[in-house]
Amino acid sequence: MEESVKKTEAAIEAILFSMGDAVELKDLADVLQIDGKTVQKILDDMMVRYEEEDRGIKIVKLENAYQLCTKNEYYDILSSLVNIPKKHSLTDSLMETLSIVAYKQPVTRQEIEAIRGVSCVHAINRLVEYNLITEVGRLDAVGRPILFGTTEDFLRCFGVSSMDELPSITPDKIERFRQEAMDEVNIKVEV
Repeated sequence: MEESVKKTEAAIEAILFSMGDAVELKDLADVLQIDGKTVQKILDDMMVRYEEEDRGIKIVKLENAYQLCTKNEYYDILSSLVNIPKKHSLTDSLMETLSIVAYKQPVTRQEIEAIRGVSCVHAINRLVEYNLITEVGRLDAVGRPILFGTTEDFLRCFGVSSMDELPSITPDKIERFRQEAMDEVNIKVEV
């Protein structure tokens, strides 16, 4: 490996380690004074090498940003060392609400409630607390309701690097879900 590439990799590691949060590719390229495609190639090579060398850390891509973080399989070890509470589990209600936000974002609480048919205040508050969704603006309408969208933590938790990687929902799936929901509503309880 060429000396200048090694120095660039070391600089990228230092930046990602120091920042803690994801850093935009453009910002990395600007700071390193290298074109974005070159930085992208170096990052891709580093990501592959980190996996092949079975390290405890990895570089993850989140939309157009990169972050240095520990591998998931070491979470239990780290949490026992620093007494971090276990990750929160998502109930069906939270998953339904999160799915709506992920696929319809930006979306208001009223729109979510119209789809789910129940109040979602608790679910939205819990998802904001877990940092899976966040306020992304306000709708230009009466009352200026809050618009919600997903966060980088959402991408990390679900192991995707961008929203484009979420499974697509085809019209036949939507119809199947609608039929299943109708069947659930029409279930007769025998006594």
